[in-house]
Amino acid sequence: MEYFVEQALNYTECLNKIRMKYGERVTILYHKNIRIGGIFGLFAKDGVEITGFTANNYAKNLNVATPASSILSASEPKKPLDFNEEKKRLVEMGSAVKKEDPTLMKVLEEMKSINEKLNHNGGVSARAEQASHSTLVRLREALALNDFSQSYIQNIIERCKKEISLESLNDYDAAQDKALEWIGETILIYKEAKIYKRPRIMVLVGPTGVGKTTTIAKLAAIYGIGTSVKPPVSVRMITIDAFRIGAKAQIEAYGNIMELPVSYVEDYDELKRTIAQYSDDVDLILVDTIGKSPRDSVKLGEMKQLLDACGPHAEVHLAVAATTKSSDIKEILRQFEPFNYRSVIITKLDETIRIGNVISAISEKGKLVSYITDGQKVPSDIQTASVVRFLINLEGFHVKRSKIEERFPCNVAEQIQWKNRL
Repeated sequence: MEYFVEQALNYTECLNKIRMKYGERVTILYHKNIRIGGIFGLFAKDGVEITGFTANNYAKNLNVATPASSILSASEPKKPLDFNEEKKRLVEMGSAVKKEDPTLMKVLEEMKSINEKLNHNGGVSARAEQASHSTLVRLREALALNDFSQSYIQNIIERCKKEISLESLNDYDAAQDKALEWIGETILIYKEAKIYKRPRIMVLVGPTGVGKTTTIAKLAAIYGIGTSVKPPVSVRMITIDAFRIGAKAQIEAYGNIMELPVSYVEDYDELKRTIAQYSDDVDLILVDTIGKSPRDSVKLGEMKQLLDACGPHAEVHLAVAATTKSSDIKEILRQFEPFNYRSVIITKLDETIRIGNVISAISEKGKLVSYITDGQKVPSDIQTASVVRFLINLEGFHVKRSKIEERFPCNVAEQIQWKNRL
């Protein structure tokens, strides 16, 4: 039995080459697409490689006629052999071949070994080709450009490998559309309840310098003035951040402009008493807090005890700046867990062009996002969070906004009204 491996630019040319060398009676074991020629991987051409053996020797060794179905067909390439079926077929050819014929068994074992090796190498080659595909390289670079974490990037790339065929990867636009959709699926949006126990209490916590006081003022204006779909409600502001330089003057100025009362408290009893005073005639109480380092667990514990005065129905929301790196965001999310915050408010989105850090951290921790702020103007530079708002901020991606809005619908009309009215 004589094995051969031949290469050519296409299947027909390779077939003719084999027939010229070995005659008509040959059997194909395996064929695959390859790259031929080139220098250091450049200028190579597409080609075909065929592996098989000469059928004349095969038939001679078996002392039987080579079956017509095993002869090479000029019109259609054969698939790799199913050796269990081949063995069964050959054994049943006649009494001339005994079941334990050593020649037959040797042929089949050799064929099986070659086929397994070729299939394995072919599978490894296909996986290697997919992993180095230019589309995956571009996607990885685009994700890295946006500061996505390495674990997040790897998850997206692995999903591409599993769900997008090697042929489909040739269409980069389609592949990046799928990647955008998968990124959108990881962004969880907080939905406000339609009915609240009156008064509704919203508490904003977070590290120092993330813009909590400004965000409180924006929320106070939005709810106090109302929108096209939300009627105005009575609002009061409470702050426990009266000792930071300028903090009292800042929130006092906001309160005067919006004609909203502002109260200052220092301890648990005073906070509880102030909330009780507002309970009868106020719809919404917004509580501003002192900025705390997420590493100062003692101070965080003290503030948690003070905020317990707000009662079990109070909604705690965590403010995080978009400029914070991914690893630090994860640490902030973890350290503020004792506050049982319901959502994350992303602030200072206007101060960065890369938001993969934010998306990576909140998605990997499974946190909901309620609001996004993107400037210092009160109250216009705030909007309810949406998947669309995150995705259109990604660098290096061609975002088809209408398609994204269809896939991830949000109340765009309400957001526009906030911008226009305020």
